[in-house]
Amino acid sequence: MSSKISRENFIRSVADLLRKAEIELPDDVVDALRKAEAREENEVAKSQLRAILKNIEIAKNHGVPMCQDTGIMIFFAELGTEFQPGFDLEAAIRNAVTLATMEIPLRPNAVDPLTRKNSGDNTGAGIPDIHWKFVPGKQLKVTVAPKGAGSENMSALRMFNPTEAGSIKNFVLETVINAGGMPCPPLTLGLGIGGSFDKAARLAKEALLEPLDTPMNEFEKGILDAVNSLGIGCMGLGGSTTALAVHVKTAHCHTASLPVAVNIQCWANRHASIVFGEEK
Repeated sequence: MSSKISRENFIRSVADLLRKAEIELPDDVVDALRKAEAREENEVAKSQLRAILKNIEIAKNHGVPMCQDTGIMIFFAELGTEFQPGFDLEAAIRNAVTLATMEIPLRPNAVDPLTRKNSGDNTGAGIPDIHWKFVPGKQLKVTVAPKGAGSENMSALRMFNPTEAGSIKNFVLETVINAGGMPCPPLTLGLGIGGSFDKAARLAKEALLEPLDTPMNEFEKGILDAVNSLGIGCMGLGGSTTALAVHVKTAHCHTASLPVAVNIQCWANRHASIVFGEEK
């Protein structure tokens, strides 16, 4: 695809990307839920997992959002240094969110944080939340990850003492226990370790985009096993699967600090991507 895409076609494509993210889960997420249902022995949890899988099927077949909380719009954009759109990309993404809110439709979730006045179209100051990364090449990759409040509200960040690296696992467990069934398990847990106060949170959210079938290292698997031993289970009703996966992203940090963020995602780990521009 040429980098000379028109502004109108770009807005159309991003609005369609939003529709896909709201209606259809990535295959790796669906596969993880199916495997959880197959191995679950708790009948209540098993029935809940079947209901989730049926929900996913109905949403896809009927072209409707899979959850009433259609989230706030989080974008990750990898912008090639040689990609030349010829228009304001950020403004076009905002236009696409407005269009998608009207067409799909999406629940208007964006409000002023103090007055609570709703903008009505899922845009506003700082929303959609767009994270830009510059990469070599002639392409632009846009990923959208609608994020609901139930899981976001139960996420946490702590500035540890540098000597407390051994306490990270307990921090994650404490966060999941405090969340209970409120973030609609089975969860995906994204951990950001290092960087700064805000970078740790960004890393944690980026970690949620990792395919769930990506092999976990011993640290990640140890946390996943500990979380699943809690018995919170699907929708907080018990069972063996509280979380589907744990993924960690790290960054170097100040020698005097150790930021750790836990971003919780519900069973509806929604995200979709599109690439614009020419291959290298």
